[in-house]
Amino acid sequence: MTAKQMVLVDTFTDGVLDPGKEMAGPVRDGGRIIVNTTAGCWGPMITPKLRGGHEVCQPVFLEGAKPNDAVAIRIESIRITSEATASGNDKALEGCYVGDPFVAAKCPSCGEPHPDTRIEGIGDSAIRCKKCGAQAAPFAFTQGYTMVFDEKRRIGVTVGQKAAEMIGKNGRHYMQTPENSIQNPVVTMAPSEISGVAVRLRPFIGQLGTIPSRPMPDSHNAGDFGQFLLGAPHEYAQTEETLTERTDGHMDINKVREGAVLLCPVKVAGAGIYVGDVHAMQGEGEIAGHTTDVCAAVILHVNVIPDLQIDGPILLPNLEDLPYLARPLNGDEKKIAAEEAVKWGVLSVEESAPLSFIGTGANLNLAIDNGLKRAAGLLDLSVPEVMNRVTISGAIEIGRAPGVVTVTLRVPREKLEQVRLWELAKMQYCLWD
Repeated sequence: MTAKQMVLVDTFTDGVLDPGKEMAGPVRDGGRIIVNTTAGCWGPMITPKLRGGHEVCQPVFLEGAKPNDAVAIRIESIRITSEATASGNDKALEGCYVGDPFVAAKCPSCGEPHPDTRIEGIGDSAIRCKKCGAQAAPFAFTQGYTMVFDEKRRIGVTVGQKAAEMIGKNGRHYMQTPENSIQNPVVTMAPSEISGVAVRLRPFIGQLGTIPSRPMPDSHNAGDFGQFLLGAPHEYAQTEETLTERTDGHMDINKVREGAVLLCPVKVAGAGIYVGDVHAMQGEGEIAGHTTDVCAAVILHVNVIPDLQIDGPILLPNLEDLPYLARPLNGDEKKIAAEEAVKWGVLSVEESAPLSFIGTGANLNLAIDNGLKRAAGLLDLSVPEVMNRVTISGAIEIGRAPGVVTVTLRVPREKLEQVRLWELAKMQYCLWD
């Protein structure tokens, strides 16, 4: 099939990233992918038919991408289409799953695995098994809220019970759920325990990357949630060794937003670029476990970087999203540094540019270790040197609890040139010679 300059995607997975399934596309190297994304966590979590905790787009085949390459994904645009959403902290309901409520839902009454469901009314008991009529959603809120957005998607406001119930009765409309999405809209549950809170919107992408080299539930394509797959009592169980085939596409890092560039590992022919789980906003850490899942129109510009073997994602955030110490020095700062260097016999001050290495693990300490090792391995530096550089010219920041971080440091130009990333960094941060 001839690769296209632009590929439109409006189809979705069943919650599993499977390299054996047909991909969309192909898209040309240097082309664009446009996706009408559907909402992430909560809608799929209350849709037992889905097998991964999320409902991401059908992965796209990128022409020329092969294992041990990398893909550069520039996020050109994110436009929220939902008019309202709901979210909150969750609890899993016993009897509604086998081992993992995100992956292996079952009807608690008739035992049907991954049952088809229908919506009856609103509230926690609205999701019903089509076979026997029992309440079948494997999750409920410990505390939740419903939020509406202004027309230009600048501000969100949480609403009271009456408004939440009105929205819940017409959930697919207010969520603007794409036609090919099968998820039950989360607003159906009509939570309203926090009312009158106004917040700024700053949309970002929670799921963005390339597919792993073995079938894996999408929300578990990460070093923290992937722990639930170890020895699990279902068909997607993994070992410590097979879990390394993940690509860490589920990050929930709020800097993965419009204007950022994400470098992703390629583990299968064609890469399998996928996107989903857009959020309207999120503080560092996604500490409630969930935030405001929305549907959105997303435009991605994609390029193959041949023979760049990376173990996990690398982010080039927007300049304003960089930690203060990681931001490139301006002209005045460079002048002061050069003058001070001369005083003390330092022959030259290194040029540098920032990179953010994504680290994941069972907890934040292991995620930090993972990010440090990924940086050291790519840049041919010792881990202690990476630690020193992060301390004085970068930062460790929480992407998601329990185990996703960004390890950011300014990287010497010579190291960036060795891995062919200097030109990309120079363009991202306007570092003209």
